[in-house]
Amino acid sequence: MKKTLATLVTVASALTMHAAFAQTAAPAGASAPAMSAASQAAGKARHEQRVEDRINYLHTQLKITSAQESQWKTFADVMRNNSETMGKLFEQRRANANVSALDDMKQYAEITQAHADGTKKLVDAFDPLYNSFSPEQKKLADETFRRQPPEGRPQHRRSGKAAAPASDATVKP
Repeated sequence: MKKTLATLVTVASALTMHAAFAQTAAPAGASAPAMSAASQAAGKARHEQRVEDRINYLHTQLKITSAQESQWKTFADVMRNNSETMGKLFEQRRANANVSALDDMKQYAEITQAHADGTKKLVDAFDPLYNSFSPEQKKLADETFRRQPPEGRPQHRRSGKAAAPASDATVKP
């Protein structure tokens, strides 16, 4: 949870710095160019695909049985809903480049609260699923969630040691 929150803080800070840089780099009176509807749709589609890839990866990695499918579906739906919520909040943040520092902090608080609420929902959905796991599945889950980066993402390194993987705040377990 602390790692996920730290990642969210880093991402939000980077977005804030990017918005501030875009404002100072633009000529006086010019606003940062808005993303086209097509590029927004493409970005949303890529994000949704990453979420689906993560869900499929976890389904395979955890060896979900047919008896566990209904609990798995609940868990996967929470992942999708969390992703959609966070995507909307980040899009609102990006679209609102000319906000005061106070409004920026309020937006960040809203994102942080949504992340905390989403994480709680994810835990609540995962609890019955995890409790239905065989000892082998529990071991796989423990290893997968604790150590492995999401499939398709490089493992980040600090000081020559493998660091915890960066996660989509909405997607990770």
